[in-house]
Amino acid sequence: MDILHLVDRLEETVKNSRRLFFSSIRLVDERRIMALVEQMRISIPEEVRRAQRVNQERERILAQAREEAERRVREAEQRAQELTAEHAVVRAAEARAAAIREQAEREAATLRREADEYVFGVLCQLEEELHRTLRVVENGLRKLQKDEVRSME
Repeated sequence: MDILHLVDRLEETVKNSRRLFFSSIRLVDERRIMALVEQMRISIPEEVRRAQRVNQERERILAQAREEAERRVREAEQRAQELTAEHAVVRAAEARAAAIREQAEREAATLRREADEYVFGVLCQLEEELHRTLRVVENGLRKLQKDEVRSME
């Protein structure tokens, strides 16, 4: 379940609770509040698992890029060996193999950089979401504690 949805439900539960006459104190159903808090505890690890899946996808993309680069290098080396019959052809083949290798390495580096940027962005977003959610939960708990203290007075 989406953590922000749970926060909305928590807020709605507090807003819909009965208010004591002539005060800002609300009577909340502890079971409902605690059930939502428990769902939040369950949901947050799911957000972390989602970030791990994004990281695994990044690793998969990097592995594919490495495999493609290695395949291209092997192809270039094989092609170069086929062309060793003549001296001029050998020079051209070596130059072509080097160019293909450099291009493959540039492409792999670009894919790695893009994957890192993507994962970094997703993890930053997740971190902001988690911080925002934590602040909302902490504020809600503080408010409930203040209300409980006021009700005892």
